[in-house]
Amino acid sequence: MLKYHLLALTLLLSSATMALDVTEVFDAVEHGEVTSPDGVKIHYAEIGEGPLVIMVHGFPDYWYSWRYQIAALADDYHVVAIDTRGYNLSDKPKGGAAYSGEKIIGDLINVISTLGEGKPVTLMGHDWGGAFSWTVAMLAPQLVERLVIFNLPHPNGFSRELANNKVQQEMSDYAREFQKPGSEEKINPEILADFFRKGPRTPIDRERYITAMENSDMKALMAYYKAGYPRPPYKYGGGEGTPKVKVPVLQFHGIDDPAILTDGVNSTWEWMDAPWTLVTVPNAGHWVHHDQSELVNKALVDWLK
Repeated sequence: MLKYHLLALTLLLSSATMALDVTEVFDAVEHGEVTSPDGVKIHYAEIGEGPLVIMVHGFPDYWYSWRYQIAALADDYHVVAIDTRGYNLSDKPKGGAAYSGEKIIGDLINVISTLGEGKPVTLMGHDWGGAFSWTVAMLAPQLVERLVIFNLPHPNGFSRELANNKVQQEMSDYAREFQKPGSEEKINPEILADFFRKGPRTPIDRERYITAMENSDMKALMAYYKAGYPRPPYKYGGGEGTPKVKVPVLQFHGIDDPAILTDGVNSTWEWMDAPWTLVTVPNAGHWVHHDQSELVNKALVDWLK
């Protein structure tokens, strides 16, 4: 009996030490690309085996945004984190029309269809990646088994707050600056890397972000806002005509987000036709998956089981 318990303890300790550490993620992943119908190559980092989880970053970010979640899921899932077009190692087509929501949603659908091999996947998105992920789940529910959203309300909720909430309008003033001609001249890799200066970031992380932003196209990053961010006068049609989300959703929202009010998550159940789980996270800002990564990862792993 003693030998059995010692063997069980050894196996338990061995499995614990096999878990991927967040500091190992950058070098542990493998890299690939998927070509979209319009010829744009979308780069991705991947690791692990099992059910497919696809992660989509926001602004100004790249696949490495998900390092904490990659470390948490790599033992049990096939994790794929992409660079959206214009960013890092993905292609950077010219012209603002190349960064429309239609184009980027098309990229995501193509990535899911190609890597998922006909099976629905777990789709995770933050910021712009959250907006595109909500939309994919609504328009192509056959491709999405589960949806995980980080600090991006359902599009109806965000539109409602922009139309009716003066505080949200003021918080969105930065987007007006991004929509101005020549806005790309006012940003650079160092400025964008320092968006994360308040979060849990090492000097190596900062250098990696600078390199990723040097690889990115500043004009393309601004094109996301010019092509897709609502402009005043803001309008809200009550959500009529929007397809209901038919897959289970886990939604995280850092309460201290300086760009997106928590009010946007109110009434999300009205646009759901499947279970919706909301986790509001204190002491976390827009990058909730960085600021409170342990809390987020525990909830995420438990929910995915």
